[in-house]
This record gives sequence, C-alpha cells and structure tokens, in this order.
Amino acid sequence: MARLDVTEMFHGISFPGHLHTQESLQLALRFPFRDTDVLIVSYPKSGTTWMQEIVTLVANRGDPHLNQTVPNWTRAPWLEQYYSAAVLEASSPTKRTITTHLPHHLLGPALQGSKAKVIYVSRNPKDVVVSFYHFHKMANFLPCAGTFEEFLNKFLEGTLNFGSWFDHIKGWTSQMASMDNLLHVTYQEMSLDLHGAIRRVSSFLDCPLVEEEVNKSVQHCSFARMKNNNMVNYTLIAHEIMDHSKGSFMRNGKTGDWKNMFTEEQNQYFESVFKSKMHDCTEFVWEYICYIVCLWYDAGNQKLPQ
Repeated sequence: MARLDVTEMFHGISFPGHLHTQESLQLALRFPFRDTDVLIVSYPKSGTTWMQEIVTLVANRGDPHLNQTVPNWTRAPWLEQYYSAAVLEASSPTKRTITTHLPHHLLGPALQGSKAKVIYVSRNPKDVVVSFYHFHKMANFLPCAGTFEEFLNKFLEGTLNFGSWFDHIKGWTSQMASMDNLLHVTYQEMSLDLHGAIRRVSSFLDCPLVEEEVNKSVQHCSFARMKNNNMVNYTLIAHEIMDHSKGSFMRNGKTGDWKNMFTEEQNQYFESVFKSKMHDCTEFVWEYICYIVCLWYDAGNQKLPQ
C-alpha cells in the first residue's frame, strides 16, 4: 500500500494516505479498549518513539531483547493506521501497548469507561514544528514542506497533517483533572531526568522497577542507543517511502533546537499566536521558559525541574 500522494480528510483533519484509510480511522474511533491496554498519545514529533521504548523496557524490566529484535511499530502499533488491526489481533490477549496521534475529541468516546492506562507525551511546540519540518523533508508520504516560514504558518494555522497542535494538547491535558488513568510526561522531563521519567512511568503502569532495572532501561533507551537501533530509527523502511539520504528520523534529540531555526520575527509571531490560542490555560514550563498550556499535574503534583 503506497498511496504516497494520497491525503485522507477525516473529521476536518488531514492524514497521510500511505498509512491511513477512512476505514482504519473509523475503526480507531470505535476500538474496544481493554482495561489492561497501555495507550501512548502524542502529537507527532513530541517524543512518541522515546516513550514506546520506555514502555517496552518497563514491561520487560529493563531487558532490551524486544527493543532490539522487534520494530517499534509492531511492539506499539499506531491505532489509526491501516495495519494495526492485524498486528493487534496477533498480540497477547492480556497486555497490549498501542500508540495514537488522534486528538481527544475523536478518541475520547472510545476510552470512556475503560481503565486503560493513557500516557500523554508533549514537547515544546517550537521544537515540535522544527522536528516535524525536517521529517517532512525525508518522509515521501507527507506533503512537500516548502520553506520553513510556510511550514511554520501551516503549523500555527493547524492545517498540517494530524491537525492543530494547540487543539491536541488542550484536548488531552484538559482530561487530567477527571482521569486518574492518564499520565502526562514531557520531552523535557525525559531529556533532563530520564531515570526519573522511567520511574514515574513504571509506577503509573503498576510495574515498579528495582534500581538495576531502571539503570538498564536508561542505558537502552538513551538517544544514542535509539538512533543506532534499526528497530527504532526507521531505516528498515523502504527508501522510496522514507529517504534517509535527506535526513535522519532521529536527528539530535536536543531541547531548544528551535533557536537554530527561528528568526526573531518568527519567534515573535509564534509567541503572539501561542498567547492568543492558549490564554485561558495553566502555567507550564518548557526549557526553563514559561508558557501557558492547559495542564493538570498528575496525582503526585510534581512539577518539572526548574
């Protein structure tokens, strides 16, 4: 299934047709979640792959065998993509890890009444847009990126594939006050304190690890390890679908890389749009810079390092 030039419009949001069909998207909205499921939710390029690795390692108490032998899209398939039904049908009947980029207003109804564990991963939106821009350059199933300024404007307008970042983060984080089965982990937290992030995830998943298991998990999901792991870095994908001669799926893993891309004018414009769209939300910190986002801390009420 190539469909590299196909775009699927679904509930006003565009999705790449190479991975999504109207049928697969509809199936996702009525997916029968199990109480034992773990659902990783994110907007693209927010730390999804990193969390997939963490969850796999936590479930296997730091043993990297699956991380090194099974592609991440098989270990934690994307719910809304066309191949997921077949993969999930072959999964263990008691424990499944599933990934999604769907916004809450679409997927929320399917989760109602379920005790499935939901891990929401977010990232500084400036870093998100830079990473997504570079990904568009190498992913032949995504539209042409154009100039960075053109891409940035589409991001702020919410017209890129997968829709609005603003709607996505507001939709999911607004549920934290009412969902005790939802954990919010940020890319910054994983970057600054991977050991602590793994402990939080393991506790949330009711799979507490001993120190040796946490250390092994940290070792095997470091950015350098993931970048060189063919089960993670997407080098197994055919060249005509993802052209690694034009870039790397895992570029540098740093926070604050947006500063190397934004002009001062672009940054000012971003700030003005951000404040307009997120003015009614709670204070949050990315990269030691205060932004306003819709966030309710998890039950521990632990703020990120400052």
